Amino acid sequence: MTKEDKNLIDNIVAGMQEQKAKKIAVIDMTALEAPCRFFVVCEGTSSTQVDAIAETMKDFVRKNAKIKPFAIDGTDNAQWIAMDYGDAIVHIFQRETREFYDIEHLWNDAKIEYVKDLD
Repeated sequence: MTKEDKNLIDNIVAGMQEQKAKKIAVIDMTALEAPCRFFVVCEGTSSTQVDAIAETMKDFVRKNAKIKPFAIDGTDNAQWIAMDYGDAIVHIFQRETREFYDIEHLWNDAKIEYVKDLD
């Protein structure tokens, strides 16, 4: 992981934790032929929390890493919000949606690091 990658990932995770995101997973896909180098996945308990996680994380990353997402999708219903940061794609799910899509296991050949919940 490069210094730039670590800075981006650390800021994404910290921004998620600001809104008490749960079950944060950092999926390192650098050894795979994948659409990006990293996925960062987390979940919230409601559409309100999922939206708050996305907004807070976006602002946190912009302020601390000076990076804005290229694209954001899913804010209409906030079941699954995806944010494209180029080398990293962020997925913020409601619990049921995350369980249904089981995105971590789609990339089970990748190295997955789970971040301990803050509370």
